[in-house]
Amino acid sequence: MKNAIKALLLGTGLCVAMSACTPISRSHGFIAAKESPGDVESGVDSKTTVLAKYGSPSTTGVFEKDTWYYLSEFRQQLGFTQPKTQTRDITAISFSDDGIVDNVDTYTLEDGKFVSMVGRSTPTRGKELSVLEQLVGTVGRVPGGNLGAENLPGSAGGPRRDQ
Repeated sequence: MKNAIKALLLGTGLCVAMSACTPISRSHGFIAAKESPGDVESGVDSKTTVLAKYGSPSTTGVFEKDTWYYLSEFRQQLGFTQPKTQTRDITAISFSDDGIVDNVDTYTLEDGKFVSMVGRSTPTRGKELSVLEQLVGTVGRVPGGNLGAENLPGSAGGPRRDQ
């Protein structure tokens, strides 16, 4: 009986441990039903046929307004680790001025490049104040101009009536 309980606990522990090692898979972005946007033909398809086949693009070009991008990505996460991108497909469809497909480019994960951020900052022009100057710099200064005038923020407000 004790061996059966030990075997049951061991089996349960193994099942729990194995389930923790099961990867969690997620698909992001455009998911093609039958065809991929890479199947678009240059000179044949137009904006309306591309919209009818694949729907709205994931994004459009910032500077090239006549370029549509269809993005898809597949990620897996194992346990508590960071998700890892397994595949990434980007299809860029460029249109001519009359709305006909001009060019179709397909990019994968291998075409991507790592861009490192630069930690430098752009200096600003002007006087640099110390902490003490910032704290007591406005003490004793009186704003010039319409001090005490009516209808200004901080004044009594509104025209005064003589009683």
